[in-house]
Amino acid sequence: MTRTKAGRAAEGGPGRAVLGAVSGLLAAFAGLALAQLAAAAVRPEAAPVTAVGGVVVDHTPTAVKEWAVRQFGTDDKLVLTLGIAGVLAAVAIAAGLLAVRRPAAGTALAAAFGVLGAAAALSRPEAAWQDALPSLVGGSGAAGVLYLLVRAIPRPHPRSSQADPAGALDRRGFGRLAVATLVLSAGAGYAGRRLGAFGDAGATASRAGLVLPPPAAPAPPVPAGSDLRIPGTARFITPNPAFYRVDTALVVPRVDADTWRLSVHGDGVSRPLTLSLRELLARPLVEHDATLTCVSNEVGGPYTGNARWLGVRLADLLREAGVRPPSQGGRADQLVARSVDGMTLGTPVETVMDGREALLAVGMNGEPLPFRHGFPVRMIVPGLYGYVSACKWLRELRLTTFAAYDAYWVRRSWARRAPVKTQSRIDTPRPFAEVVAGRVAVAGVAWAQHRGIARVEVRVDAGPWREARLGAADGNDTWRQWVWIWEAAPGGHTLEVRATDGTGAVQTGERAGTLPDGATGWHAVTVRVRG
Repeated sequence: MTRTKAGRAAEGGPGRAVLGAVSGLLAAFAGLALAQLAAAAVRPEAAPVTAVGGVVVDHTPTAVKEWAVRQFGTDDKLVLTLGIAGVLAAVAIAAGLLAVRRPAAGTALAAAFGVLGAAAALSRPEAAWQDALPSLVGGSGAAGVLYLLVRAIPRPHPRSSQADPAGALDRRGFGRLAVATLVLSAGAGYAGRRLGAFGDAGATASRAGLVLPPPAAPAPPVPAGSDLRIPGTARFITPNPAFYRVDTALVVPRVDADTWRLSVHGDGVSRPLTLSLRELLARPLVEHDATLTCVSNEVGGPYTGNARWLGVRLADLLREAGVRPPSQGGRADQLVARSVDGMTLGTPVETVMDGREALLAVGMNGEPLPFRHGFPVRMIVPGLYGYVSACKWLRELRLTTFAAYDAYWVRRSWARRAPVKTQSRIDTPRPFAEVVAGRVAVAGVAWAQHRGIARVEVRVDAGPWREARLGAADGNDTWRQWVWIWEAAPGGHTLEVRATDGTGAVQTGERAGTLPDGATGWHAVTVRVRG
């Protein structure tokens, strides 16, 4: 027997399938909006997309993470969020199509995603049972909205193409319900964001009202000539908005300085400390210029920046707590810093207490730390890559041993101890640039934190190395600018740079990737010179 067009429609033809898919998407939007509203009453990190994104970050292989950083840079979190949204949209469409034929199964699929989000939220560091609520509210709301929308899809009579008035609304009625769902969901999402912003108002106000005390040990002025002011090169002091940011936080924590507390405890701590920000600021503050570098920075990469930091000497705080370095018989060789979002970083105690200006920083370039750079307090340890030294949004310092505990990145195959490697970078000319023959300024920056830069050399087409002119040094913890004037001849050319640190060690030309303890190799750019 041949099925009629009406018969196929009765089973769920293309028109009902399209409306089912639309219903699934609208239900997902409603669920996310309700979850956002609920998260405003809990905490932003409990929102389902953020919670699921955090789980994805934690379980993504290191090689994939490094690929994402290389491909997307600081937009990697946006790409991840869009990817999660795409997967959610696909599942929402599948739930809508399923619900057209089997409403109970479709709505159960929608609700299941809420349970998945709740499980993700509860698995996060620092999670409390309340963190499950936004996802559960969102999943329940999505299931309920999907059921109502699917019930409102016009169902053709088995023997005609006319809508069954007893079983469903007409298409116009479905459209009105869909528009109402869209409007109400948008309103709920907007209210959630506004309430979330209101919840952050205390943190925002606490930063806006914070007046940093003058340093007891101010840094000397940046030496004249540190910034060579070559067009196209990085500025010697990196402005706060331009300073790189690499971390795992999908939502930047906004911590209220008035309620913030720091605890210091663990092995070898004879006098545990708990400090408020006011108590921390009452201590002598030190100003220090230091360059930070991310271990994910490829040769020639952008993830390094230089700033003037203001903070309390970390070694002094540890000594006050009774801590001794291992070389003096101390029990702990690792200082584990924990942020408010649960991130852990492990720093060698010996390094922190060896006399360098390791700081609990509260200021950056003359202002309180920006939220994205760790307000109210972060760690700065010159000479170490950020993943073992530069904990942002700090809330706890625990003394332990490397044998007893592996911090977050060490559990993901990165090295326990990670001194910054000597690196140099060509900022101008850019790769594949076209320049005019004659005198061309080749310039950039070089860094070897806590050892300093003694020399930079440039070569063309694998020829002899030529010494570049260095900008004035601002201590051993900052980068140095350099410039070399090239008499460029027409044609294609490859420029390379290498640096020598303050100990006399020459930067290696052997190429290595970032894993496990930082990239090596000479930065090279290819340019075209026109006559």
